Amino acid sequence: MNVVFLAPHFPNNYYQFCANLHKLGATVLAIADEKYENLHQDLTSVLTEYYQVNDMHDYDQLVRAIGYFTHKYGKIDCVESHSEEWLATDARLRTDFNITGLKNEFIKQLRQKSLMKKKFIKAGVNALPGKVVRTLKDATIFTKKIGYPLVAKPDIELGVAGTYTINNQQELMEFFAYKPPVDYYLESFIIGKIYTFDGLVDRDGKLVFYTSHAVSEGLNEMFSDDLDSYSYSLRDIPKNLEEAGMNTLKAFDIRERFFHFEFIITPEDQVVLYEINMCPPNGVSMDLFNFANDIDLYYEWGNILVNGSTTMEYNRKYHSAYIGRKKNQNYLHSHEEIMENFGPLIVQQNQVTSSSSGTLDHYGYLARSPELNDMLQIMDFIHAK
Repeated sequence: MNVVFLAPHFPNNYYQFCANLHKLGATVLAIADEKYENLHQDLTSVLTEYYQVNDMHDYDQLVRAIGYFTHKYGKIDCVESHSEEWLATDARLRTDFNITGLKNEFIKQLRQKSLMKKKFIKAGVNALPGKVVRTLKDATIFTKKIGYPLVAKPDIELGVAGTYTINNQQELMEFFAYKPPVDYYLESFIIGKIYTFDGLVDRDGKLVFYTSHAVSEGLNEMFSDDLDSYSYSLRDIPKNLEEAGMNTLKAFDIRERFFHFEFIITPEDQVVLYEINMCPPNGVSMDLFNFANDIDLYYEWGNILVNGSTTMEYNRKYHSAYIGRKKNQNYLHSHEEIMENFGPLIVQQNQVTSSSSGTLDHYGYLARSPELNDMLQIMDFIHAK
């Protein structure tokens, strides 16, 4: 089996996907823009070959790399990155080279809010009312139906276009006066707690692993309000959340991959589908999955790719938590105090980057315990100001 992994060096724990593919007998090929000599030995030692490009955003260079690998090793069986940054690139390469996996048409639906809302409705789960609006008049008519506040998102995700919260007619008028020249999708603003539904399916689409995490805030709030970040896994998933997650999964025919759904649970205990993605939510999440269950999903994904499925068993033995800290905050407790008080429960701690943690954190702690109260105490202690 010939597997091409895009940018396997980042986040730095993702080399383990390549290491386990190598262990399972796959030919592991990699493409990235980092110099070979800068890659960690744990990665280079398991790669059959590495192809360096000057710019990962230059699609022609990636095409030449895949063409070179195909000429030398034969048909490519898989192209993957497990990264939202390269999700569309993965799909484009699969489409152009007729490689199994998510193709352009799926990614188009995934990235376009108005198309994805149709999938939400098909899934039979609650979704926020929304609509693509191109004029202030259309937006005003729509807001009379759903009221304020509301959220404006680019219908198709683009780097030049941001997300905005609009609280009244004046802000709506200002938004249309200055918004980027792309279609925007307006939807209701909802108050509640964010919970994820994450998992892995095998070659036949069978669900082989799933879990759920409580999340501090959405990324927009994390950035705009400079909030501390955390997430922690649930040992017992609420029935209404699990049902909504399962129904959402049924709406998508996905194989051999991770998925990530975000729901909002309102104070009235209503579960509302918020966002979906077809990769792990961030680099840290893979380790949270593993620590909470004493499993190795880096290996099990490779096992599914090479052998079709897995006999892995898991029972959510622990709650696992990620707690991030930022440079610009005046925290009450030092790193030494954190380790002195909670060292036995902290399973990993290191400097992080925005892309690997999903936030602007500088340092992150991963902890686990069978008791949720332990996780809440650690989070409160680490984030105390």
